[in-house]
Amino acid sequence: MLARRTGYFVESVIRDMTRLSLKHNAINLAQGFPDFPAPLTLKQAAAAAIMGDYNQYSITWGAKDLRDEISQKAREYNHIEADPESEITMTCGSTEAMMASMLALINEGDEAIIFEPFYENYGPDAAVSGAVPRFVPLNDDNSIDEDALESAFNRKTRVIILNTPNNPCGKVFTKGELKMIADLCVDNDVIAVTDEIYEYILYDNRKHISIASLDDMKDRTITISGFSKTYSVTGWRIGYALAEKNLTSAIRKVHDFLTVGAPAPLQHACVTALRYPGSYYKELASMYDEKRKFLHSALIKAGFKCNMPEGAYYILADIPEGVNMDDMEFAKHMVSEIGVAAVPGSSFYKSEAGKHKLRFTFSKKDETLMEAAERLEKLRI
Repeated sequence: MLARRTGYFVESVIRDMTRLSLKHNAINLAQGFPDFPAPLTLKQAAAAAIMGDYNQYSITWGAKDLRDEISQKAREYNHIEADPESEITMTCGSTEAMMASMLALINEGDEAIIFEPFYENYGPDAAVSGAVPRFVPLNDDNSIDEDALESAFNRKTRVIILNTPNNPCGKVFTKGELKMIADLCVDNDVIAVTDEIYEYILYDNRKHISIASLDDMKDRTITISGFSKTYSVTGWRIGYALAEKNLTSAIRKVHDFLTVGAPAPLQHACVTALRYPGSYYKELASMYDEKRKFLHSALIKAGFKCNMPEGAYYILADIPEGVNMDDMEFAKHMVSEIGVAAVPGSSFYKSEAGKHKLRFTFSKKDETLMEAAERLEKLRI
């Protein structure tokens, strides 16, 4: 007999689309990993760490030199004061940081508020930790439905999961929206668990704001981020959670028995990444901005309807009119007949809204995106 919790979710559709992409030799615009190299100096730092014998367990909650650098980065960029000794935990990617945080906070029957559309992990995270998810759909323009959000809070609410910039729709939450969420958290004694993995990938002069930096939120926020997206090392699995010391103590207990620790040599290499100059992040955002515009144009020409994302590196698109297939059927058709893989929209929605959408990533080489655009032309024939 299987545990009931496993019945509340399926295997990752995103990873499944990658497998289908490989099977059909399609261009993979489904899974959000770059197909171009990580920075050379970062790879050299990893090799040096391995050759320097940083190959055994690090301190469970993370290498000291990396925690020190993250503390400085959090102060300067996120405007969060985090003691590297008692308020920072290194994890196996931001995925484990989220899971460890949920397990540290949730009791069976507690509720977790999740904005829709959402990253596909959040539902399973809630199920595994014993939380009951309460989904709050964003408006069509990705603004917050204030009445719906306020009504979602109740005496059972334990956490609200906040992803900014958002995967899959690219929304960047404004300071006014974050202040509204913060007020509801304070009034209802709720913890904000934030996924900020795309914090540097922003467009059109938008600014990333961490809700932990707002008044009264430092002690009731777990801020999660990592190195995968900013430094193009999704396979390294180096993430972290920032939280006040009592929350951190609970997270560290779970983390210790969940994975013991993140890869030691790669932690040391990540110190190099955090010492990159500000120009690195400007160039990163500029690079993705060009890719964003290119893919958006290609999707529009192919008959999709979609808005420009404000951040991250995905476009959530409405299936072209006249297509008599749901999102799953059309995604499979796209892979086998068009040669382009995307993620069915229902992976990101509890409601029926996702059945008319696909998510595409533009975290690819220009040549890859140009080839994808040529293949998408088949949809116009």
